[in-house]
Amino acid sequence: MPQQIDERQARKRYVRRRQTVVFTISGAVMAVALVISLLFNFHVGGLGLVSTPLAEPNYGNPAPCAVKGDDGKAKYVSNTSIGIRVLNGTSHSQFAAAVSSALGVRGFAMQQAGNFSSTSVERTTIYFGKNAINQAYTVAGNFTDATMIMNAREDQLIDVVLGATFNDLKDEKQSPQEGKEITNIEGCQAADKMTNLPADTKHDAYPAQ
Repeated sequence: MPQQIDERQARKRYVRRRQTVVFTISGAVMAVALVISLLFNFHVGGLGLVSTPLAEPNYGNPAPCAVKGDDGKAKYVSNTSIGIRVLNGTSHSQFAAAVSSALGVRGFAMQQAGNFSSTSVERTTIYFGKNAINQAYTVAGNFTDATMIMNAREDQLIDVVLGATFNDLKDEKQSPQEGKEITNIEGCQAADKMTNLPADTKHDAYPAQ
């Protein structure tokens, strides 16, 4: 009988030792996990920091530098001297007409709004030719999200193709003022150095529905 009691006590001691070992290991693992979590939570040594990429200049599209005048400065031009056509590159009906009307209020010479050949344009795009570079900078200054693309057109008409990123025009007080010096897009190129320009987009416009 005493031998059975000794065996039971021995088993109890063995079980307690195993439980102690298991709890010790579990506690250590939890402690390590907690420390790692705190390191990431407080970004110790940069841990857990997610870098948010900055938008590339002109959203990655090559852009010409503004054209300098006789005084050596490139300046924004009068809204009234700029001809614009707004095209809807989304599936939202009457979108182009509404934006065209708003730009007209700002004094731009507006042509009839229309639809672009695609209804899935992501970013609002300003198309212009080499003869309307400063005009394009002036128009772009009225938008918060637009990218400028110079194409092969020869006239001074500027097409604004509205994309899904468009939210609203920039506040008029913050938009370019005639005679103010233009701030070039970072990394811009001299217009005469830009070759292989995209084809004119005029054929991609359709009457508004």
